[in-house]
Amino acid sequence: MPYKIQIRLLLLFITGFVYSQNMQEGFTYLETGKYAAAESFFETVLKKYSDNKTAKLCYGRAIGLNGSAEKAVVIFTELLRTYPKDFEVKLNYAESLLWNKNYNTAKTFYEGLIKENDQSFPALLGYANTLSNLKIYDKALIYVNKALEVSSGNPNALTSKKYIYLGHAYQNQQQKNYAEAERLLKENLTLFDNDKDTLLNLANLYLISNDLEKAQETYNKIAKNPENKIIALNGLALVSHLNSKEKEALNISEQAYNLLNTHTDTTLAQQTKERYIQALIWNKKYKNAKILIDTLIEEQPNKNWVLALRATLNIYKSDFKKSLVDYNKILENDSTSFDGNLGKANILKALGRYNNAYTSAENTLKFYDNQKDAINFIKDLNTSFTPFLKTKASYTFDNGDNEAFSVQTQLEFPTSTKFKWLANYSYRTTSNSVTNNKATSNNILFGLAYQLLPNITFKGSAGITVAKAESDDYTQLLTDIVFNIKPFKLQVLDIGYKREIQSFNADLLDLEIAMNNFYANYNISTNFNLGWFTQYYYTSQSDDNSRNLLFTSLYYNILSKPSLKAGFNYQYITFKNQVPTIYFSPSKFNATEVFINLIKNEAITKPKEWFYELTAATGFQFIENNEKQSTYRVQGKLGYRFSKRSLLNIYGTRSNIASATAAGFTFTEIGMRFKWYLFNAPVFKP
Repeated sequence: MPYKIQIRLLLLFITGFVYSQNMQEGFTYLETGKYAAAESFFETVLKKYSDNKTAKLCYGRAIGLNGSAEKAVVIFTELLRTYPKDFEVKLNYAESLLWNKNYNTAKTFYEGLIKENDQSFPALLGYANTLSNLKIYDKALIYVNKALEVSSGNPNALTSKKYIYLGHAYQNQQQKNYAEAERLLKENLTLFDNDKDTLLNLANLYLISNDLEKAQETYNKIAKNPENKIIALNGLALVSHLNSKEKEALNISEQAYNLLNTHTDTTLAQQTKERYIQALIWNKKYKNAKILIDTLIEEQPNKNWVLALRATLNIYKSDFKKSLVDYNKILENDSTSFDGNLGKANILKALGRYNNAYTSAENTLKFYDNQKDAINFIKDLNTSFTPFLKTKASYTFDNGDNEAFSVQTQLEFPTSTKFKWLANYSYRTTSNSVTNNKATSNNILFGLAYQLLPNITFKGSAGITVAKAESDDYTQLLTDIVFNIKPFKLQVLDIGYKREIQSFNADLLDLEIAMNNFYANYNISTNFNLGWFTQYYYTSQSDDNSRNLLFTSLYYNILSKPSLKAGFNYQYITFKNQVPTIYFSPSKFNATEVFINLIKNEAITKPKEWFYELTAATGFQFIENNEKQSTYRVQGKLGYRFSKRSLLNIYGTRSNIASATAAGFTFTEIGMRFKWYLFNAPVFKP
């Protein structure tokens, strides 16, 4: 940061000044930071004494420190021509270069000054600050220490030293050299004990490196100074949020909010209001958050930080189009806005406008080089369009003496943000130890997926199954076509057709029953944690039978991280013809159950971390007019993400619920799944 030479050093220079031209008033203005008054004062002096060097120097300093850096450079350049050997004129000229951010020119000029006088405190310190602005921190530290050898304990040099350490630490943080950044900040604390700026930088480093425990410790240390209590509480609220402790975050943020008064610094008051509203949003207290945001909008209708809060609220409510309007307003006000650019990128992604999302994220990096959140956003988006291979192997058995082993491999190969190729191969062998019936099938399908509109995606595959059964070998056509539609916010609709061969066991595979399934899935989410999923299947079969299946699930999201939900399921099945000796085909079947589901989603799991899923359900089923039967269902999954590109999980299912193929069975499946991204990034340039 540009260094302002102490005015008292300047006064030492003017020992030959003619006191009758009394300029003490102007010196006082400069010393006390009243630069506009100093500018006016020395401008008046120069009207009478136009050749007075001291008045010109002071006038140049006054206008430079008052924001007219370019004009100051012109004045000192003229003085340098007039007094080419005057060291004090050279010092002022060098400093004016710093004001004007001509750091490379200043560096060369200061090097000449130090050769001329290597004991000049202003030259040494000015050079150190120049190097600091050029981010040459190691050398800057050497020269600020030399300046302190000349003037031990000088407060300006000590301030420069502190900021050189902070700058060097930030540089290492940007380069992800977190250990070195921590070392520099801790070393700074040995020089400036409990310095607020250093502690805040250290806490921020821990947040970025995801060392939340140390971040919490650092904010608690900041909080020991009552003057910094609000700042510390704002930081602690964020730490709690990152630890998924939303209620705690709200309680802490509310403490900070209640400490605000008319004497609170304006910037700090803004930061505290912002954190409190964010905490309300994290806790889904949308109504309270909206009231506060609406009040701020009335007071400051076009302030970016207020617009960003409203945009965030609408993101959580899935009102993405409203959020986009606010982010566009933010960028109209300031095209370099971090919140505007990265916020817009997230919204465009949610709206399915992926190319534009890439553009907004890249714009963020233009203004904020190597910014972690923007880089991670692009990496996550890249993962969505990176080709992957997924292989699953499973073993199933039931109390009807049926066994099956299957292997399935799926490939997705995107060639743009809108288009991807699909391929699927599966092998299944099934047998029955009582009937000694055995059968195998090989399925292969090829297809594509295409985003027709931002909210409508088509996915279609076609292929064949080659079956070898006890009495017959045959080949049949397979098809899977579906439209994925997002008709309104928080709603997803799938409409599809699927042709498959009944292959639950060897006997059924031998019968060559083709199933033409016409189906729809409809899911509605809400902003108050309630969700409703409904599925309907109409199946026309090649054996002249048909089936209607309705499944509906009403559930409540109890927790978000990890996801915990509980709910109620209902299923209804009816067949046109009843052929109980061949397969389960009741004229009416009803089943109800309550369930609980716990998930740590693999999509948000970081490398070298575990993910899991556990579902437990119990209820009753009613087959025809028979007495009710109790049911249970248990499903589990445990996996590990090795890296960004690969993961592995094992899974298991056990259930006694009747299906469209079996009644009274206890069914078990265990298996393993491996997913591998073929490359580090998409094969196309987004």
